[in-house]
Amino acid sequence: MMFGHYQRVFLSIATAAALLPVGQLRAHWLYVTNEKDDTISIIDSNTNEVINTIDVGERPRGVTISHDFKHLYICASDSDTVQVMSIADNSILFELPSGEDPEQFALHPDNRHLYIANEDDAIATVVDIEKREVIAQIDVGVEPEGMAVSHDGRYAIVTSETSNMAHWIDTKTHTIVANTLVDQRPRDAEFSLDDSELWVSSEIGGTVSVIDTETKVIKHVISFEIPGVSAQKIQPVGMELTNDGKFAFIALGPSNHIAVVNRSDFSVEEYVLVGRRVWHMVLTPEEDKLYTTNGVSGDVTVIDVASLKAEKTIKVGRFPWGVAVLPKEHIPN
Repeated sequence: MMFGHYQRVFLSIATAAALLPVGQLRAHWLYVTNEKDDTISIIDSNTNEVINTIDVGERPRGVTISHDFKHLYICASDSDTVQVMSIADNSILFELPSGEDPEQFALHPDNRHLYIANEDDAIATVVDIEKREVIAQIDVGVEPEGMAVSHDGRYAIVTSETSNMAHWIDTKTHTIVANTLVDQRPRDAEFSLDDSELWVSSEIGGTVSVIDTETKVIKHVISFEIPGVSAQKIQPVGMELTNDGKFAFIALGPSNHIAVVNRSDFSVEEYVLVGRRVWHMVLTPEEDKLYTTNGVSGDVTVIDVASLKAEKTIKVGRFPWGVAVLPKEHIPN
């Protein structure tokens, strides 16, 4: 029954590949969760077109790819589960216990432990993927949303929207070791590549807090101001930090813009107009393109990083939310 429901595919991988010129077969693939359609759209980065649409669980939001690039993890929020999809053939292999209403999650560097934010229960759930079982549930603040794991695997971060905190979880003991008070309604959390900084976006506060990882203290708060846009519409949500340490890209929700932040002095260098109600985004492995999910307009904007210009709009499903990228060298034959 599960496979009959989840394996409706409008265009098979084989057919999609056959339609592309030989020189374009090694593009990156972007996986976009469509919250209102219960589907995932797959975008080919060479053509910037949707090549596949797949049925998944109810209200898919968070999405990430395993570190070995074999599996796609999907937060099916209204199904109260995390689905594990095969990259090879898009089949749903199994479902993981996730706690109620999973929204965002983060995969530990060990490729085995998944940290999940359960918004309705005020807990963070830790799942052992190999055993397919919950190994810990940690009480956090009210309405946990964002989740991040440091690159060294030491910390898992949960942001609680109503408590206005970033909770620091020791991944060895599964206990909270610190709490950092941030601005109103924190949504996303991202570590810098060297783990020296944690960035937390606050949707209602309209700011991004940059936190020193060693002291757990905020060292800078970034504010935003877009000419012609009311402050109430500038609501930071998803973020992407470049690996070279130069830039941070911040999705500003109903303002319909991406902010480009210079990380050397935390100044905003540019605002890029995208689709309506931008939620999240992902950089390609080369960090030359940025793909944003725009919920209300039901599309994805492609931004050229060098020029900071929007190049194309790609229509996907209703209310696209999360996005993950599969590098070209891992695309199945």
